[in-house]
Amino acid sequence: MFRNLYDATQPQGDGPKLLVHVCNDIGAWGRGFVLALSQRFRAPETEFKRWAAGETGQPYALGEVQFVPVAPDLVVANLVGQHDIARKNRPAPQPPVRYEAIRTRLARVRREAQQQGATVHMPRIGAGVAGGDWAIIEPIIEDELTRHGVHVTVYDLPAQDPQ
Repeated sequence: MFRNLYDATQPQGDGPKLLVHVCNDIGAWGRGFVLALSQRFRAPETEFKRWAAGETGQPYALGEVQFVPVAPDLVVANLVGQHDIARKNRPAPQPPVRYEAIRTRLARVRREAQQQGATVHMPRIGAGVAGGDWAIIEPIIEDELTRHGVHVTVYDLPAQDPQ
C-alpha cells in the first residue's frame, strides 16, 4: 500500500482508477470527504441520493457499494460502511463505522478493480467522521485488496499548521 499527501479527489497515476470512500446507511451526504468529492464531481452525490431514495433498482443497505463513473478513467465507489451518523447531541454506544461492511464491499471493489485493470485510491476510509480506527481498517484493506494484487493508494490529509 502506498501513501501520499495529494488530494484524494484527484487520484494520481495512469490507467483506470477506482476512488473508494465510505458512506452511511441513512442517505445523509454532507460531512467529511464527501464535501471535497462533491466540489469536484456532482455525479457521486446525485447518484448516491437516487440510490438511497430507491430510484436505481440496486439494493441500498449497509454493506453495499455503488459504482459511479465520473471520467473516462475514474469511477467513484460509494461504499456503505457506516451505520447511521455521529451526532453531537446523541452520543452512540459505538462509532458509526462497520468494519465487516467495509471488508465485504472491499472484496467487491477488488473484483471490479481486477476486471477493469484499475488501481484503487481512497482517503483513510472509515477513520474520519465514521469514527473508525485506522489500525483496524488498514489490515482490512491489505487483506481484501493488496494481498490480491490490487495496487492501493491512500491519501492522507497534510498536517495542519497549528497557528
